[in-house]
Amino acid sequence: MINVFVLQNGRLSQVNIDSRTDLEQAAPVWVDLTEPNDEERAWVKSIYGVTLPDEDEFSDIEASARYFEAENGDLHLRTDFLFEGDDDSSSTMTVAFILARNILFSVHAEDLPVFRLVRMRARSRPGSIGDYRDVLLDLYETDAEYSADALEGIYQKLEAVSTSVLKKSLSDQDAAEVLNTIAHEEDLNGRIRRNMMDTRRAVSFLMRGRLLSSEQFEDARQILRDIESLDGHTAFLFDKINFLMDATVGFININQNKIIKIFSVASVAFLPPTLIASIYGMNFKIMPELDWAIGYPLAILMMIGSAIAPFWYFRRRGWLN
Repeated sequence: MINVFVLQNGRLSQVNIDSRTDLEQAAPVWVDLTEPNDEERAWVKSIYGVTLPDEDEFSDIEASARYFEAENGDLHLRTDFLFEGDDDSSSTMTVAFILARNILFSVHAEDLPVFRLVRMRARSRPGSIGDYRDVLLDLYETDAEYSADALEGIYQKLEAVSTSVLKKSLSDQDAAEVLNTIAHEEDLNGRIRRNMMDTRRAVSFLMRGRLLSSEQFEDARQILRDIESLDGHTAFLFDKINFLMDATVGFININQNKIIKIFSVASVAFLPPTLIASIYGMNFKIMPELDWAIGYPLAILMMIGSAIAPFWYFRRRGWLN
């Protein structure tokens, strides 16, 4: 799918593209392609002379493959953007950018939240976009804001987890739910850290390439400062996640130790009754209790008492708490 945007009074306006003729007649500042087919790729190549990369070329992590200038002078960038699905899962998606003919070309597999936000803001903020470079910087700035919002979500969820973990007791079922939440938030936090690192590299590449105007250069520096401020939050959340993970595992170990203590006490508790029963089972005549009317009831009471006594003693010592 091709989304073409033109500048009108500093606003991004979308132009409907239904045919090759529509694309030829447009004067775009941004050509955004979501999972383009072969026909759409051919249109872009024949009209603008730009060859769009295949999906196989997106996965290369080497800097020389993600940020480079082609022989014809076109600038190519590969940047990861944070993407959260409807099922609350998180992932990152690589977007290929090509800066050519004073146009920004972007290629990605799915429509991303950051791209939707940029399109919405550009329509409501006149003068915010001056050329194709402003569109790219706005995408990176919005990506940083989107990541900051995701970090706020992690803070809120970990606050609820802290309330559960710091209670007096934590059942194994509650601990399993806590560990699941912690694992999910740790994964999201790691993706945000990687995403910000990749965005920092892309903005730095633009600044070194002397492609930006003085005003755009200052905007890029502000984006880097925003990213740097997020580094402290991701590091703090990483430490907090480790603390909550250790605390939860500690509760699990305590619960397991309680079970072990109960079995240990039970084994000790049932030893005296067994010995008493075996002795009385021998029916030695030297034991006068056997001739009493209450002899056997007395033996049973002795067995019960000998079984209760260890539990009472261990609880008084606090071993079963």
